[in-house]
Amino acid sequence: MPSVKGMKPLLLGVVMMLLMSAGVVAEERDAAVVGALAERLAEEEDSLRVFYAARDGRPAWQEAESVTGFAAALRRLEADGLTPQDYRPDVLVAGHRQVQAEGQTPASRARFDLQASRVLLTALRHLQRGKVDPHRIDPDWEVPIDAPPLDLAAVSQAVDAQRFEQAFALARPSAAPYERLRAGLARYRHIERQGGWPRLPLRQQPLRPGDLHDDVPLLRERLAIIGELEVMAADLFAVTESDAAEPRRYDDTLVAAVERFQRRHLLEVDGIVGPRTREALNVPVGERIAQIRVNLERARWLLHGLPDSFVLVDIAGYRISYFRPDGDVWRSRIVVGRPYRRTPSLRSAITHLTLNPTWTVPPTILREDVLPKVRRDLGYLREHDLMVLSPSGRRLDPREVDWWQPGNVILRQRAGPQNALGRVVLRFPNDHLVYLHDTPAQGLFASEQRAFSSGCIRVQGVLELAQHLFDDTGTPAHVASLVAEGATRNIYLARPVPVILHYWTVHPGEGGELVFRPDIYQRDATLLSALDRPLNW
Repeated sequence: MPSVKGMKPLLLGVVMMLLMSAGVVAEERDAAVVGALAERLAEEEDSLRVFYAARDGRPAWQEAESVTGFAAALRRLEADGLTPQDYRPDVLVAGHRQVQAEGQTPASRARFDLQASRVLLTALRHLQRGKVDPHRIDPDWEVPIDAPPLDLAAVSQAVDAQRFEQAFALARPSAAPYERLRAGLARYRHIERQGGWPRLPLRQQPLRPGDLHDDVPLLRERLAIIGELEVMAADLFAVTESDAAEPRRYDDTLVAAVERFQRRHLLEVDGIVGPRTREALNVPVGERIAQIRVNLERARWLLHGLPDSFVLVDIAGYRISYFRPDGDVWRSRIVVGRPYRRTPSLRSAITHLTLNPTWTVPPTILREDVLPKVRRDLGYLREHDLMVLSPSGRRLDPREVDWWQPGNVILRQRAGPQNALGRVVLRFPNDHLVYLHDTPAQGLFASEQRAFSSGCIRVQGVLELAQHLFDDTGTPAHVASLVAEGATRNIYLARPVPVILHYWTVHPGEGGELVFRPDIYQRDATLLSALDRPLNW
């Protein structure tokens, strides 16, 4: 019988043989799975074939640790406003266990591997391009989703390293507004877990600065929860004797916090807690969370492939921003379309400007707005300097037109200071016949909510914007001098400038704080319903 000392090399040799045998079995098993995958991939979508081509045909989801780690990462997609249950993380974990219990046949392992990879690519696509197809909920949508191709080789490497968050980061928009929306979503979900915020009772009388009222402590608590009082934390926590004596006093510190709240919700900034401010204060935290989720989806549609220099029209925010080539940003106020004449979402390029424009009354405005007024009083035409023209452009006598059956007459307003388009129009190709323009009605820019137009966008300070466009594109023109000449003329830019018209009801402010806007076109509910609709696998 061999000694113990003599048995050690023998045992080591047996172990090595077993390991080599197991390795051969594993290689044979993996080769069988690769073959089964290859057979099935011929019938799968292109993205799956590209993913496995980047892996040289190797399976990706054979180890339990990879599957459970992937499932955990899918659950964390809630942070992007997506619904983790759409990606069935629990089904994946259970499916992997079932495959193992079935004896791991190559066919079953290949089938599971494809199932998990399909989930991965779906999640990546939703992170990059959005879960909802905007064309399905808005037939007038004209903004292409310009996301770059996914680097599936890098995704494959992240999967092998079980760095699933890194894989997701490859798909997410990298723009700062997206990350700020994610941070805001996390913050408001934390508020919801803490119980939300108190609701102010409905009142007929507004709460004014200096008032004594039982609602004041509730108002103070409500604003402290969302951080409006954090700016003046010393005032909040270092309570003065007068505050202690009169906690019901609507004092200056609280007034300043209300004004910040009003500014962040596009309300009139007056410090008075009237019906509209009270209504905004009483929106439940769950509704604000839903609003953030909806706008994260909109961000996934838009925040890819943005040019270095472009004009961005923020419809629901009533703001325009021109991101100039030198890095500066020119911003101003705008007036947008009424709810029944919406400003569309689109992407185009500003090609030329019209100085001292005439205005041809569009058919809808002619039919619904102008004709009823002309029928009541023919003097309306003279008051608004409107010429009556035939389709060929021949001048007509208004008294000889049957205004109840005017046919194809054209109404055109002469150029001048009272022209509806003002002194300059910025034009870009689109199917909605909308454009950016000046306006004689400058007083409308003073309102916080400015949905007053028939779809086109009126821009405060548009002459300054026009000059920036000329300067930045190398177009030799001086706007003020040309306008002063009074002649109507088109001037083409030396190169087009991209323009995007987009609709956000939540957007990070310049300081990073979330700004909530009224849903003037009632689009949020439709998008939220589509976003929450379960996926069909």
